[in-house]
Amino acid sequence: MEVRFDQQGLAPAIVQHARSGEVLMLGYMNAEALELTRTTGLVTFWSRSRQAIWRKGETSGNVLRLVDLRVDCDGDALLVLAEPAGPTCHTGERSCFHYDASGTLTRRLAPAGAVLSRLADGVRERRAVAPEASYTARLLRDGVDRIGKKVGEEAVEVIIAAKNASHAELVYELADLLYHIVVLLEDQNVSLEAVWQELERRMKL
Repeated sequence: MEVRFDQQGLAPAIVQHARSGEVLMLGYMNAEALELTRTTGLVTFWSRSRQAIWRKGETSGNVLRLVDLRVDCDGDALLVLAEPAGPTCHTGERSCFHYDASGTLTRRLAPAGAVLSRLADGVRERRAVAPEASYTARLLRDGVDRIGKKVGEEAVEVIIAAKNASHAELVYELADLLYHIVVLLEDQNVSLEAVWQELERRMKL
């Protein structure tokens, strides 16, 4: 679909984290910025204040790597799915939308399910850095047998919590289980997105 730019030659571009679904920022693109985004794979905008093209992260290094680009049904707005290299906001926050409607700083993720992608990123970082004191790093060093044993143990704890009809206990044990599942996925070099895609495939059947 052809993009319909406004009278100033601009279209709003909402940037969303390609894996977690977090809304990261809102910028504006003209035809040149859109073309540069497509050809370079680095998200580029038109700065209304400076009246110039600017590539996100050109000074900070916190670039946005393009994953997918979509146009809304009217053709006058863009959705940019991107992989951020570091914080997106100039304040150092992950997202520019870190205040609630009352103006209070919030650390709650939007959507809430984005926490799984952040967890997966943290587990991957532990694998790369492997600090001696890290429980995650030790699990990954021990390998699939140790991790699989923990997944099994936590699954049993989930069942016990459910039979006890304790919501608080169930939430706690499910969090443990999800954590160990994410560690298992990292050990096996399988992404969370592969699981989401399989669930999506099943929903279409």
